[in-house]
Amino acid sequence: MKKPAKEVRGKMVVVRMNKQELQQLEKFRQLSTEKTTGSYLRKLALQQPVTVKYRNASADDFLLDMLQLKKELHAIGNNVNQAVHKLHLLEKIPEFRSWVQHYDGLQKVLLCKVGEIAQRMHQLYEQWLQK
Repeated sequence: MKKPAKEVRGKMVVVRMNKQELQQLEKFRQLSTEKTTGSYLRKLALQQPVTVKYRNASADDFLLDMLQLKKELHAIGNNVNQAVHKLHLLEKIPEFRSWVQHYDGLQKVLLCKVGEIAQRMHQLYEQWLQK
């Protein structure tokens, strides 16, 4: 079975614009899902539907808060990791052994949760940015 041949677009249409008009056209194109100005203009000229990106403004604050939470949790995870590493160096002192063993488990749980949050944040960003 043969693939249909690609349609070659051999005809050119030239449109002159001033700088302000071109900036406005580019702004409208960026609001759509079209990657090139040519494909955007072609759809407009042929009266084909142009998909416009939609951003839920109410979710902006939520995403900013989640980003801040992610940064804070990452910093906490780093601090716990550094503390446990230093305590591993003090293995000579018996009191610290039990402390290290106890907080090793807590560190693993914390890092697991931070990883889950990071994964969920990545999913939200992918959905939000419509990649």
